[in-house]
Amino acid sequence: MIINCLVVDDEPVARQGLLEHIREIDFLNPVADCKNAVEASAWLSKEQVDLIFLDIQMPKLTGIDFLKSLPVQPLVIFTTAYPQYAIEGYELDIVDYLLKPISFHRFLKAALKAQEKLYLQRNQSRQTTDDFFFVKSGQKIEKIKLADILYLEGMSNYIIIHTRQKKHVSYLTFKGIQEQLPQDQFIRIHKSFLVAVSAIQSIDGNEVVLETGRIPISKNYKEGVMGRIEKNLFRR
Repeated sequence: MIINCLVVDDEPVARQGLLEHIREIDFLNPVADCKNAVEASAWLSKEQVDLIFLDIQMPKLTGIDFLKSLPVQPLVIFTTAYPQYAIEGYELDIVDYLLKPISFHRFLKAALKAQEKLYLQRNQSRQTTDDFFFVKSGQKIEKIKLADILYLEGMSNYIIIHTRQKKHVSYLTFKGIQEQLPQDQFIRIHKSFLVAVSAIQSIDGNEVVLETGRIPISKNYKEGVMGRIEKNLFRR
């Protein structure tokens, strides 16, 4: 399994060091490197990647704010000289947190963790994305077809799955179900909303228009949403 990697760091020496480590590991493939988060955001609006080696303290946009803005989050390993961000990093479900200067031994350990996590994600995806899944809703276990889903709404400790037929309330974590749904069919538009791409009828300002109504696009996710839409935009 080859893992395509993106390096994001504003320090040229740090970028070069990370690229040298990556090239020493046969299952890592460096596809690009960016000097800041703004450049990385533009790159990701057109391309996909499995793993990002991401610096935190960068001009214009920090690595943490950049990560929060991504509608679909790849695996992320923070690479930083600042240990105080570790707790916040792990709350964002990063793979690992590497403190500079980064030894090859420590880098390899993080890469192996990423390999294991990506393997598990891909296996889970194959198991749950045929064309349906089951959830416990109230006293019932209900079958939900992916094609029927309009959007998912995250609440404090449960989610509401809005389908064309009805609403299903289930005690699942928003993050957990997002990881198991096919990323090419669903897009995060808000910290509380995950929308089926096929259900989007239009984008009107800061709202996604569905057949059942409108859902707000948050500022943090707007750029990622527009990047996904523009990939399917017909041009002259």
